[in-house]
Amino acid sequence: RGALIAAAGFHNLLMMGPPGVGKSMIAGRIPGILPPLTLEESLEVTSIYSVAGLLPPEQALITERPFYAPHQNVTLAALIGGGATVPRPGMVSLAHRGVLFLDELPQFQRVVLDSMRQPLEERRVQIARSAGLITYPSDFMLVAAMNPCPCGFYPDMNRCRCTPGEITHYLGKISQPLLERIDICTEVPSVSFSKMKKRTPGEPSAKIRERVKTVQEIQRKRYQKEKFCFNGELDGRNLEKYCVMTAEADRLLEQAYEQFRFSTRAYHKILKVARTIADMEEAEKILPEHIGEALAYRAYDKKYWS
Repeated sequence: RGALIAAAGFHNLLMMGPPGVGKSMIAGRIPGILPPLTLEESLEVTSIYSVAGLLPPEQALITERPFYAPHQNVTLAALIGGGATVPRPGMVSLAHRGVLFLDELPQFQRVVLDSMRQPLEERRVQIARSAGLITYPSDFMLVAAMNPCPCGFYPDMNRCRCTPGEITHYLGKISQPLLERIDICTEVPSVSFSKMKKRTPGEPSAKIRERVKTVQEIQRKRYQKEKFCFNGELDGRNLEKYCVMTAEADRLLEQAYEQFRFSTRAYHKILKVARTIADMEEAEKILPEHIGEALAYRAYDKKYWS
């Protein structure tokens, strides 16, 4: 459900759960439920690959959404971009209009993770060199996965063997500013033996893609006069215009804001996710149940990082 909402609104997603529950598998399926690149998007992605020297000679246009999954030892220059004279695009730009997947998020260097704050916020990356300032687009969907502690089983104290200090240190590798730039945080629970044994067939990716495409078409039509296309790209200036709530939804969000003391950025994230959930139900206004579900994805980080 979290992956579906993230794909429908082009939201950033963090999945958290014990080892072996399918976090990486879900992330790898997300490109398969995203609609194909539009012609305009294809031209943008192709130009980046051409500058980077990665465009195959026999291929005139990139038509598939990029998917990059860098190793935890990736350098700052490889992720953000760099070079001595003319900086080359990094993975945040090569994943433009696609997915950047960071598995085992706390294992990345903190300086590398925090370097993504500007691209996630501004959807572009600026690299300064003596020759001048170069700007590359980096409008990607961040998908991250992590365990809740070094052993992976917190808060199940029957299985977790980590000390409180180890857990705090592990979670502290993810800075709060970076966490607040992630729209959806969700738990991926362990699969029970009965469910694993039944092997009930899931909904095919092709069918889910059609649902995602329908929701994205709603957004493209709504934002046809804007410079952005998806709910995940909404900024503070447009939230009041496009995220219209019922009185009941507004009261619920106010109560949650007073209780959890969300930051302004987190408040905006909740509204954007709620707008996508409402679009999935083809609702013109955001209802209390849409706010409730969006709050569940946002309040989740309070459970571990409070």
